[in-house]
Amino acid sequence: MALEERASLRRVAGLSTELADITEVEYRRLRLERVVLVGVWTEGDAAHAETSLAELARLAETAGSEVLDGLVQRRPRPDPATYVGSGKVKELRDVVISTGADTVICDGELSAGQLRQLEDKLKVKVIDRTALILDIFAQHASSKEGKAQVELAQLQYFLPRLRGWGEAMSRQAGGRAGGATGGVGTRGPGETKLETDRRLIHKRISKLRKELKAMSTVRSTKRGRREAQHVPGVAIAGYTNAGKSSLLNALTGAGVLVEDALFATLDPTTRRAETPDGRPHTLTDTVGFVRHLPHQLVEAFRSTLEEVTAADLLVHVVDGSEPQPHEQVSAVRTVVADIAAEHGAPVPEELLVVNKVDQVDPTRIVELRQLLPGAVFVSSHSGEGIAHLRELIAERLPRPDVLIDALVPYTRGELVARVHAEGELVAEEHTAEGTRLRAKVRSDLAGALRPFVGVG
Repeated sequence: MALEERASLRRVAGLSTELADITEVEYRRLRLERVVLVGVWTEGDAAHAETSLAELARLAETAGSEVLDGLVQRRPRPDPATYVGSGKVKELRDVVISTGADTVICDGELSAGQLRQLEDKLKVKVIDRTALILDIFAQHASSKEGKAQVELAQLQYFLPRLRGWGEAMSRQAGGRAGGATGGVGTRGPGETKLETDRRLIHKRISKLRKELKAMSTVRSTKRGRREAQHVPGVAIAGYTNAGKSSLLNALTGAGVLVEDALFATLDPTTRRAETPDGRPHTLTDTVGFVRHLPHQLVEAFRSTLEEVTAADLLVHVVDGSEPQPHEQVSAVRTVVADIAAEHGAPVPEELLVVNKVDQVDPTRIVELRQLLPGAVFVSSHSGEGIAHLRELIAERLPRPDVLIDALVPYTRGELVARVHAEGELVAEEHTAEGTRLRAKVRSDLAGALRPFVGVG
């Protein structure tokens, strides 16, 4: 249902005076933009640059664009004025004219000056990789927290990039008119509209941060409740479109939205699951990562990304059909390490899972086993390897470590039930005085059983 709602725009019958046959139309075709991509290749080989531009093309298509052409320039560093050199700008202008493109997307984060210079020279809209990712997030955010996080990231991005002298702007003279600090063109009734916009944005950012802090408290309370009950947590992380939501559905039947698109799901979903031996734990699907994930998003989604560092086990999902999966693995590990360092927490134990093996030929799987040693190979679509993955998760989760031998009276049956549900039962015997239990349990349950240890 969520996928259908995202992919379509519904027209209401009776409101049109021209159309007789009212049908659903594809939403993305109504807002399709024609774009040209441009990137600067500063390090690595040519294949790395082409892979990055291909990823930018997928991002552009996810945002609702038609990619017409792409250019890559080899430079030691991006040009400080126009991102690409002056000659490449002229070439880019010719490509824009010949293709009839509406927009140019740069594979990097542009400064306000670079944006202004490129738009002046190309005569079309210019955006960068960060603005493109923020646009996708704005389209796909569905929860109140997700929308607030995306809006905060967008405001933080656009604040230093406000520019222009609009018709409604005015300026205030400084000092006496005609003097060194004032003069013609500086007199006006008050602050400029640009300054007004900045002030309003700062107020909105402050309000959003307060709202997100309150939402973060709710999330921390829920997580604290699980930790107080000593329920182990598993976080599913990985590159965007690696199949994290599909894997969560395969493991728990969560029914999370699944779509072959980048950043299809942004809101974290936590579901209860059980190991094959019956121990409860939680599985949390987190937001996907990407190369050069904008720092505004990392800051705005901090409370969501905390789920990764707070987990007992990190299931790192990799798309086996990708040509260079090791680069995606490196990008995800970098982001996770940065988040953990920021919160002063250790990086959780990692279980590498290669997904979509049903789309990969056997020869490629042999290569991936050598490239990613110790990884588990599964298919969320066909179910291949899911049972083995459940067993590995059970092995990696923390186990009860206190061995007790207690005679629990029949009047305290709830303690026996907790041992069965939360501990590892070694032996059980029913006697006239009660139930004799020998089991491994957590420290809190051991404390509740202490009055009955050594009895009889």
